Amino acid sequence: MSEVVFPEDFRYTKTHEWIKVTGKTGRVGLTHYAQDHLGEIVFVELPGVGQVLKQGDVFGVVESVKAVSDCYSPAAGKVTRVNDKVTDSPELVNQDPHGEGWLYEMELEGDGGVGNLMDAEAYDKFQAEAGTEH
Repeated sequence: MSEVVFPEDFRYTKTHEWIKVTGKTGRVGLTHYAQDHLGEIVFVELPGVGQVLKQGDVFGVVESVKAVSDCYSPAAGKVTRVNDKVTDSPELVNQDPHGEGWLYEMELEGDGGVGNLMDAEAYDKFQAEAGTEH
């Protein structure tokens, strides 16, 4: 896993979601670590446009051949757009988790709490330590 490069401009949660903030908008997805441990993703449930989320709220579900896992919002705000491509082709989350496999976008409430999240270096260390526990 150490070969994986986590994008420097993203922030990461301990539950393996990421957010990329541009202005007042955050784009959210699952990390490479999450998709790798889930295995082949076969179903993605996304939040509704207009849904208001607090940081840490469950926003949806990802189902893989191995497990069903809740997904948690990395920030507070209102969902403004969902990536319908991943509901039609959930394998995008496996193929490109930090790119085309993004899940939703939100308008942040203030900073959304993003300042509390890990940067790429901290997340890389965190996921490496988490990987040794399995």
